[in-house]
Amino acid sequence: MTIDIDRRQFISALSGAGVAWPLTARAQQPTMPVIGYLDFASPEQTKDRLAAFNGALSGLGYVDGKNVVIDHRSVFGQYDRLPAMAADLVQSRVALMIATGTPAVLAAKAASATIPIVFTTAGDPVKLGIVASLSRPGGNITGVAFLVGELGAKQFGLLHELAPKAVSFGLMLNSNNQQAENELKNAPAAARTLGLEVTVAQASSEGEIETAFESFVQHHADAVVVGADGYFTSRREQIIALAARHGLPAIYALREFVEAGGLMSYGTDVDDAYRQAGIYTGRILKGDKPSDLPVVQSTKFELVINLKTAKTLGLTVPMTLQAAADAVIE
Repeated sequence: MTIDIDRRQFISALSGAGVAWPLTARAQQPTMPVIGYLDFASPEQTKDRLAAFNGALSGLGYVDGKNVVIDHRSVFGQYDRLPAMAADLVQSRVALMIATGTPAVLAAKAASATIPIVFTTAGDPVKLGIVASLSRPGGNITGVAFLVGELGAKQFGLLHELAPKAVSFGLMLNSNNQQAENELKNAPAAARTLGLEVTVAQASSEGEIETAFESFVQHHADAVVVGADGYFTSRREQIIALAARHGLPAIYALREFVEAGGLMSYGTDVDDAYRQAGIYTGRILKGDKPSDLPVVQSTKFELVINLKTAKTLGLTVPMTLQAAADAVIE
């Protein structure tokens, strides 16, 4: 026998005392806070940084999937997608946002003035308008600054020391990254103080990276400095291959390039910076306000050299440079 129950009667029955208890019990169960993580590359490409971040976060009692959820979003270097992605995280009502790289930081800041934001950036957060000051960031945002643009003189000097015959240098930047303006201002001036010539090429796509190296060859560049940029990091295999194809010694801002076969790098210990970001994330989840947490300026730098790549390029790494290196890859 089929029993036909009126739909309105059925809904009314569901709202009765018989189901009120389980609904109330479910409502009382605590929900895990969600962290929206805006990244420039895939989790696989930044696994060491994520491990450093998660390690620091777990040290403060927060474990992804256990009592917190990390919603990882990547734009794979397509910075124009960041505003929409940040807005979607805001609409999802995340408890906190992590923004890696200057374009992501600016997108997150524009998306919300209330959701706490922890950033990592290679730029100057004050000059970029991200925070009011380093000691008192104000508002809903704080984080870690690398200040890579200020390392241009050191990078040109180190590469020139390794390749002393190089006098003409190529500098590759990404015009879609606001940080490139700072590097464009500082790096060529630093090179000129060393008596070096500089050819600048902008690249923001796979094809433009190819074109940039062709431009360096046409201008008879002897070596290349690759600017700090998330998209470049995600395309490091291509960049390293082009440097090898054209026989150009190159220096990078991050050790990931050298570990993948690049010649040398000098820059911030990024894993340490992400640990700092993880600590701030945990503190904010525990109740601290971003405005009360000073921006951390990373002071831990590292020089990494790949001896095998140097040998392939016909370069002899001076023992003084090897001794100064934080890591030497055989």
